[in-house]
Amino acid sequence: MYRTRWLSGRGVERPARHSALAPLLALLLLPALARAADAPAVDAPTTIALPVGVPPPETPGIPPDAELEASKAVIGEILIDNQNIFNLDDPKDDIWLFRSANHLHPKTRAHVIRKQLLFKPGQPYSRRLIDESERILRANSYFYDAWIRPVKYHDGKVDVRVTTRDVWTLNPGFNYSRSGGTNSIGIQLEELNFLGTGTDVRLLHQTTVDRTESLVTLSHNHAFDGFTQAALTYANASDGWTHELTVNRPFYALDTRTAGGVSGLDNAQTDSLYDRGEIIDQFHDQHNALSAYAGWSPGLQNGWVHRFSAGATYDEHLFSPLATGTFLVPEDRRFIYPWLEYDLVQDDYIRLYNHDQILRTEDFYLGTLATARLGWADSSLGSSQSALIFQSTVGRGFRQDGSTLLLAGDFSGRLHNGELYNGVADASIRYYYEQSSKWLFFTTLVGTKGWRLDLDNQILLGGDNGLRGYPLRYQDGTARGLFTIEQRYFTDYFPFRLWRLGGAIFFDAGRTWGQPPLAQPSLGLLKDAGFGLRIGNARSGLGNVIHVDLAFPFETHGGTIRSVQFLVQTAQSF
Repeated sequence: MYRTRWLSGRGVERPARHSALAPLLALLLLPALARAADAPAVDAPTTIALPVGVPPPETPGIPPDAELEASKAVIGEILIDNQNIFNLDDPKDDIWLFRSANHLHPKTRAHVIRKQLLFKPGQPYSRRLIDESERILRANSYFYDAWIRPVKYHDGKVDVRVTTRDVWTLNPGFNYSRSGGTNSIGIQLEELNFLGTGTDVRLLHQTTVDRTESLVTLSHNHAFDGFTQAALTYANASDGWTHELTVNRPFYALDTRTAGGVSGLDNAQTDSLYDRGEIIDQFHDQHNALSAYAGWSPGLQNGWVHRFSAGATYDEHLFSPLATGTFLVPEDRRFIYPWLEYDLVQDDYIRLYNHDQILRTEDFYLGTLATARLGWADSSLGSSQSALIFQSTVGRGFRQDGSTLLLAGDFSGRLHNGELYNGVADASIRYYYEQSSKWLFFTTLVGTKGWRLDLDNQILLGGDNGLRGYPLRYQDGTARGLFTIEQRYFTDYFPFRLWRLGGAIFFDAGRTWGQPPLAQPSLGLLKDAGFGLRIGNARSGLGNVIHVDLAFPFETHGGTIRSVQFLVQTAQSF
């Protein structure tokens, strides 16, 4: 809910949704949990029990994909092999704790998996649709991995087996994370895959640097027809509330022809402005928003997708000072506007391993991506001012000889009387070099530039978004840059057959520019170095990689910064 601008760009971390210790605690508490419901029987009559991270073998005698497509073969039987968390056919997994986990965990239901496939029996066999269906399945947090393999060819039909590996999805108990010298704690009960249906149910009470809140969320990314997203949030906090509802059927696949959705938000909270890791001002923000859109596409043509969308948005912020005193209060904003959007997507993906995850299939997008949205808010229709509101995104990837380069950028803002307001441009460069199957060199450069920013929109840099040796939200500016180098190491160590381990040695250097209201002058280039442990959740969907880091700032600025920063947090990548 905190709307401060974080470092952006593909792959740059935002604050993690799950705590760092929750996955560990959930697995340790398995024997004390009661089974929620019986899992349905496996849909496939014959399964292949797989070790964690090992894909199913190819079936001998199946013609190559090009030959099957040229012969106009069609999909025959679709076998759903929804495997449980632990492979009890493996003696190392066949222990009482893991048997209890399998017994307590309702497996993902076969029909939930089947609805997410882009092909059906009787349709032409297509390797592209098989690969894209795998990516859709792997995007679910309740699967460790997913594979689709042809298993039989007969009478012009290709039978396929869809194999998924479940992970533990019930998160009970205590949350803890630490970054930038600040702790976040809480208690929660969350089930990412309620009764094996793919529904995320969450009850949470937590205290963070911003607020104490209690919330209930329900969400499902594959509701109804299998590709409709539905989410409901109801939260009460120490500084306000959040009520949010979204129903959206996106362009879920490259060849999807139509899309549409609606969303509504009623949010009240205290916004805090930060500098040098401290709150320098606060004010109350009442935010109401409503949006609806519809989209159309001619589908995938010669490796490219063109998408066209039209919608309307109501977005209002009403600001007021706090009783304790406020130095500055942003001007109220209301924008009511129709908009048009164009998206360009290229079909270009690659599978990689040991890059941002530990021994998991990673789908990297290497194609050209471009998005542009334009809307007009007119004061005669109730907007605070007449303005052209725009958003844009571009991205491109490159791959050669074990090196991967990802470029991304975005630019947004509004034009009023020929001047740019609340303009923000982000850019990022991410580079991976595979030194071996276990060693990876990684570096990234990200930057942000702002123009006439709204007072409540800060560009911050600190320990919670990349500059690991410094307090969170440490520097405020109108522009920033961050350079990071990491040497990553991926081990084969599999402690307790629950986690995959890795490590990293890192160096960060970043700074801000400009002089926002109330902020002190920039301290110039800030640098830190450190090392850390990476814990990949091989059996849990409650967080991808746990970071445990020690970071050492090069300058303590007169002892105002600790000489060692200890960080524990859950991130989406290594």
